[in-house]
Amino acid sequence: MTENCGVLHATLPGVQRPGTVGKPYDGVQSRIDAATGELQMRSPGLMLGYYKEPELTRQAHTADAWLRTGDKGELDGEGNLRITGRVKDLFKTSKGKYVAPAPIEDRLVMNGALEACVVTGANLAQPLGIVMLNADAAQRSAQPEGRAAIEASLAGHLKAVNDALDPHEQLECLVVVAEPWSVENGFITPTFKVKRNRVEEAYGPLFERWTAAGRAVVWHAA
Repeated sequence: MTENCGVLHATLPGVQRPGTVGKPYDGVQSRIDAATGELQMRSPGLMLGYYKEPELTRQAHTADAWLRTGDKGELDGEGNLRITGRVKDLFKTSKGKYVAPAPIEDRLVMNGALEACVVTGANLAQPLGIVMLNADAAQRSAQPEGRAAIEASLAGHLKAVNDALDPHEQLECLVVVAEPWSVENGFITPTFKVKRNRVEEAYGPLFERWTAAGRAVVWHAA
């Protein structure tokens, strides 16, 4: 970040901790916000503020002058930082619990039938996963036997993913959408990342109907 002169955590030669970005540089302090899990930091290299933008400057800092990085992370017992997502992607369920979708999506997309997925569900009792099949699985799902096999695979995968999650993170269901997500229809960025807000905008009105269906896998026609 330019706001902190690019100085926060680093992995030192010979002290590898896989999955982390190491410990803070000398003179740098970092902490994790208890409410949101956001990584916050301060150091002598921290910016004074944005030029002629007092409101943006205020938003970038906590009340006690720590920089809000916007990253969600965890610190291990040695002080090594693990990045787990972006705070802006967090959503709150109707139970008042925050869910970080990125780590769940990383597990979910490992199923061989899936091309992409989004975990969402703000203000629902439990989150849900919206998934897009890859080209081969989409072709197989056109036949009853193929669809049944894919549904069974996804249901088993959903159970395995949920078993590794905290109760408030567990997905109510997986929804298989027929419409391919692409750059052209606005679901994918030019760098091939799914646009979470576009997915929620397109399918949001259906969330409650899907979760109320009581099925592990829901198929949504285009």
